[in-house]
Amino acid sequence: MSYFIDSLISSRAFGYLARTILTYMFWASGLAKLIDFNAGVAEMSLFGLEPAPLVNIAVIVTQLGGSALIIANRWTWLGAGALAVFTALTIPIAHTFWTMQEPMKTLEFYVVMEHITVIGALMVVAWKSAPRHEPLPLSGFAAIDA
Repeated sequence: MSYFIDSLISSRAFGYLARTILTYMFWASGLAKLIDFNAGVAEMSLFGLEPAPLVNIAVIVTQLGGSALIIANRWTWLGAGALAVFTALTIPIAHTFWTMQEPMKTLEFYVVMEHITVIGALMVVAWKSAPRHEPLPLSGFAAIDA
């Protein structure tokens, strides 16, 4: 890898930028729900989530709190886990493509595929932020294979 690229991607600033961009859809949504609280409440009601004001508060806390933990690279596993679970839960609540007719069925299917990809990206962030451990010796897997 070239020196420039290696220096760029190993810099602290690049890490903050990458984590900020990764979490953009969460913190932007959380801020929108906070700024226009009534619209957030209406969105929760639309999906049958009651009591809508409390659910909206929980969503705001999850989206902003999870994003902040990832961006700050502190308890990153917790922020990534919270956002991954949140993202997974939106699928059966808001993206039920299997109940829809075309063309919405296909559009929502692609949204679900994107959600699964975001969950994978959050898993990578949690993995890469974890402290380094010595690899397990291969002989430790012998009992599993037997």
